[in-house]
Amino acid sequence: MRLPMIFILVTVMLDAMGIGLIMPIMPDLIHEVRGGSVANAALWGGVLSTVFALMQFGFGPLVGSLSDRFGRRPVLLVSLLFMTLDYLVMAFAGSIWLLIIGRLVGGITAATHGTASAYMADISTREEKSANFGLVGAAFGIGFVLGPVVGGMLGEMGTRAPFFAAALLSGVNFMLGLFVLRETVTDRTRRAFQWRRANPFGAFRHLSDLPGISTLLLATLLYSIALYVYPAIWAYFTQVSFGWNSRTIGISLAIYGISAAIMQAVVLRHMLRRLGDRRTVIYGLVFDIIACLSLAVVTSGTVAIILTPIAAIGAVITPALQGIMSRQVDDNAQGELQGVLTSVNALAAVISPLLMTSTFAFFTRPAAEFQFPGAAFLLAALLLSVALFLIWRLPEEDRIPA
Repeated sequence: MRLPMIFILVTVMLDAMGIGLIMPIMPDLIHEVRGGSVANAALWGGVLSTVFALMQFGFGPLVGSLSDRFGRRPVLLVSLLFMTLDYLVMAFAGSIWLLIIGRLVGGITAATHGTASAYMADISTREEKSANFGLVGAAFGIGFVLGPVVGGMLGEMGTRAPFFAAALLSGVNFMLGLFVLRETVTDRTRRAFQWRRANPFGAFRHLSDLPGISTLLLATLLYSIALYVYPAIWAYFTQVSFGWNSRTIGISLAIYGISAAIMQAVVLRHMLRRLGDRRTVIYGLVFDIIACLSLAVVTSGTVAIILTPIAAIGAVITPALQGIMSRQVDDNAQGELQGVLTSVNALAAVISPLLMTSTFAFFTRPAAEFQFPGAAFLLAALLLSVALFLIWRLPEEDRIPA
């Protein structure tokens, strides 16, 4: 089972790298195909990001249900193949409409993350699930740190170079999967496909009938909305509050990404053994709340850098929540669950940037009676506190044996 697990982790890492690879060149690419000002490019960039997230929201449960019916292997391989073709289309795109089509397809094929998590659930024992979900999260974090760095370097060769690189990585990974990935869905765990459960609303309604799942999904949504405060306003917040340049902002994001990967790949296992899943989530939320409250009022860039690894402690929350939910769902619905989680995270990706940037703009506009750049972090702390209350009310789980 070692080679398939390595493939899954590489797939998730490359998926994140593919997103990060194209981030540095998107403003120049949009300007190249559309023209206009930087503000206009930012507007179209927001449209592309929203389209991507909406596709993930709408198609996550569908892809997850297809993997429960036809298996993880074909869904993963087809997604990788279409992802490769999508990057090639975007590499040759000469209009903004082709870029939008590319993001439509990209949002659907990005369901590889959910299917990869379902595969990981299939090959994990009950006790290993949360820790192995942590490995998936760590792989994504490493890819997301490496992607912008490599993309920035490749961008110097032209706006299309990162797309060709992303296509190459996806294509090579597709070929690797053909040889090493074996199917984990058996006749015992295969589930008949049902359209009423293949959409985010139907799947959520079905899963909500299980004890505690609706509470856990709501806590996940609140946590995800709060967590998006970092990508949504970090660059603007640190520039206004500390006068940071792009290099310092990049370094701080790399520190966060590396710290989060260490937490998920190494520290999480020890926390689960000592605390169990529920209390691991509680401790993670407490540290996140402390970090957000501190960032809301901090006036020193040095202190903000010191707080960054503390904020990364909260990276244990997502895999622990996944582990709790995965153990409450039947083996034949693991893909459906991961698809719903993909939808939840995509919904947060639509809501949070609008919410957090609007909050930041309101309290930093020249006409604001009270200048408060950290207001969005205060809002994030409030959302995290509600999530903490929801998790606190759940029954205690047994600790995972060492």
